[in-house]
Amino acid sequence: MSILRVLAFVGAASSLAACGADGEPVQPTLNANVGISGSGTYVSGGVGLHRGPLSVFLGM
Repeated sequence: MSILRVLAFVGAASSLAACGADGEPVQPTLNANVGISGSGTYVSGGVGLHRGPLSVFLGM
């Protein structure tokens, strides 16, 4: 299941990066974390898009 999340995460990041393909001043951001705790490992992250005063961030 975590492989599926990573693939969805990469797909979402690619989609956000493609939004600026026409030359618009779009600033995509990517945040990924892998952690180890007493109960196991976890993966978290997020993608964001900044354009002018508008910012959108999606975290998993």
